[in-house]
Amino acid sequence: MHRHGWSVQVPARRALERDEEAIAAWKEQVWPVVKAPRRTWAPTCASKTRPGRG
Repeated sequence: MHRHGWSVQVPARRALERDEEAIAAWKEQVWPVVKAPRRTWAPTCASKTRPGRG
Protein backbone atom coordinates (compact mmCIF):
# COMPACT_ATOMS: atom_id res chain seq x y z
CA MET A 1 0.00 0.00 0.00
CA HIS A 2 2.83 2.34 0.79
CA ARG A 3 4.20 2.02 -2.73
CA HIS A 4 0.91 3.36 -4.08
CA GLY A 5 1.02 6.41 -1.83
CA TRP A 6 -1.55 5.11 0.65
CA SER A 7 -1.12 5.22 4.41
CA VAL A 8 -2.69 3.43 7.33
CA GLN A 9 -5.81 5.23 8.48
CA VAL A 10 -5.95 5.71 12.24
CA PRO A 11 -8.70 7.70 13.96
CA ALA A 12 -7.46 10.97 15.47
CA ARG A 13 -9.53 10.46 18.63
CA ARG A 14 -11.87 7.98 20.29
CA ALA A 15 -15.62 8.10 19.68
CA LEU A 16 -17.63 10.08 22.22
CA GLU A 17 -20.13 7.21 22.47
CA ARG A 18 -17.43 4.75 23.59
CA ASP A 19 -18.37 3.02 26.87
CA GLU A 20 -15.17 1.91 28.58
CA GLU A 21 -17.01 0.03 31.35
CA ALA A 22 -19.03 -2.00 28.85
CA ILE A 23 -15.87 -2.81 26.89
CA ALA A 24 -14.06 -3.96 30.03
CA ALA A 25 -17.01 -6.16 31.06
CA TRP A 26 -17.20 -7.68 27.57
CA LYS A 27 -13.48 -8.46 27.62
CA GLU A 28 -13.81 -10.24 30.97
CA GLN A 29 -17.01 -12.18 30.34
CA VAL A 30 -17.54 -12.72 26.61
CA TRP A 31 -14.08 -12.74 25.06
CA PRO A 32 -12.76 -15.81 26.95
CA VAL A 33 -15.78 -17.79 25.67
CA VAL A 34 -15.33 -16.57 22.11
CA LYS A 35 -11.57 -17.11 22.18
CA ALA A 36 -11.79 -20.69 23.44
CA PRO A 37 -8.67 -22.81 22.99
CA ARG A 38 -8.53 -24.60 19.67
CA ARG A 39 -9.07 -28.30 19.47
CA THR A 40 -5.98 -30.35 18.81
CA TRP A 41 -5.47 -31.40 15.23
CA ALA A 42 -6.78 -34.82 14.33
CA PRO A 43 -6.84 -36.36 10.87
CA THR A 44 -10.35 -36.63 9.46
CA CYS A 45 -11.98 -37.68 6.25
CA ALA A 46 -14.38 -35.55 4.21
CA SER A 47 -16.07 -38.62 2.74
CA LYS A 48 -19.72 -39.11 3.69
CA THR A 49 -19.39 -42.86 3.40
CA ARG A 50 -16.26 -43.31 5.49
CA PRO A 51 -16.16 -42.06 9.11
CA GLY A 52 -13.25 -39.90 10.13
CA ARG A 53 -10.57 -40.92 12.59
CA GLY A 54 -9.98 -39.10 15.85
